[in-house]
Amino acid sequence: MEALYLLIPLSVCLVALALWIFFGAADSGQFDDLEGPALRILRDDDGARDEPGGGAAGP
Repeated sequence: MEALYLLIPLSVCLVALALWIFFGAADSGQFDDLEGPALRILRDDDGARDEPGGGAAGP
């Protein structure tokens, strides 16, 4: 029973910290564009054509 006196406030503090981090990320614009980075990887990189070997890594 005495463990609950420690675990309940600790869990409330942990949830408050997680909410603070989440809302801080949301306010800073972290979740504004969720599709842009996923589509950016599919676009052809024109800068890689200027490198010798066509920008391909490895042998």
